[in-house]
Parts: sequence; C-alpha cells; structure tokens
Amino acid sequence: MAKVAVVFHSGYGHTLRVAQVIAQAADAELVAIDAEGNLPEGGWDTLAAADAIIFGSPTYMANVSWQFKKFADASSKQWYVQAWKDKLAAGFTNSAGLNGDKLATLNSLFGLAMQHGMIWVSQGLMPSNAKATTRNDINNLVSYSGAMVQSPSDAGAEAIPAGDLETARLFGQRIAEVARKFKG
Repeated sequence: MAKVAVVFHSGYGHTLRVAQVIAQAADAELVAIDAEGNLPEGGWDTLAAADAIIFGSPTYMANVSWQFKKFADASSKQWYVQAWKDKLAAGFTNSAGLNGDKLATLNSLFGLAMQHGMIWVSQGLMPSNAKATTRNDINNLVSYSGAMVQSPSDAGAEAIPAGDLETARLFGQRIAEVARKFKG
C-alpha cells in the first residue's frame, strides 16, 4: 500500500477542512504546519516515509501563506540530498474569492515539487463550465493543476460549497490511485 501525506497550513480552518477531506479520500496522514511555520514532532519523518506528498496552503496575497513558505524553505535540507526525488506530489489551495489568484499559489506548490524532482499529479477532472453549472458541481472553479476551493470570508469551514469539497475528495482519491499504480 502506498503511503500518502498531506502537509498543509490553515489560517482560519478552511484549508484544514479541505486537507481533512483530501486525506480521508487518500487514506493519508495529515501533517499540519503550525502558526509559527513549524511541523509537529515526527512531521519530517512522515514526509520521508511517504510515497506521495500533497501540499496545501491558503492563498494569501497571490501566494502560499508565510507559514507554508517557511516550511518550503526548511525543506532545502531534503532538496540538498534529493530525498523527495521521484515521490509523487500534488497541491491544493483555498481562498475567499472565486479566483483569488489561486493559480499563482498552485504554481508555487508545483515549483516546490519540481525543485525537489517530484512527479506532479494533476486534478484529473473535467470542468463544470456550462450555463447550467452551479457552485455545487465538481471542479466548478475549473482547475487542472490541483484542487481549488473557495470559502466565504465571513463564514466558517462549514460554508465551503459542497461541489468544492467533492472536488477535493475526488482529488484525494485520484492521488491515492496514482500512488498505488506507482508503488505497484
């Protein structure tokens, strides 16, 4: 069985909710980056043992949170010895705006994975982009490179649209399936 880890930062609980949905679908271990940008005890070991690492961060000012960036910078020790080379990687993000420059954040996550020599797993979903599409449809925000989620700035994680959470679930499921094929 392939081991999957979800390493993420969540500022207000929305990204945590998405990480939980993805982790459940991928049978993955959650590694939460704390408010100071640090991993919990054993977090680096969890990532070392993983066959696939899913990166997650809210989109703040068209990029990852500073806490996630601190983690990314700290991963230079793994980069130096190519510890994550050929592991699978994927990414997700959340912001209050429908666009919110989430693609810029996904590009940052992709760049981190490429620096590490990882193999990126795409969203793998067709878009919901027809006239009859609603926010409860999957991949309504139309992302191919990773999961995008929108959550209202004046509401908690329970207000995340059902379609976005289903998109996240399907994304986690896809990563687990690809990891099993690569491990196989």
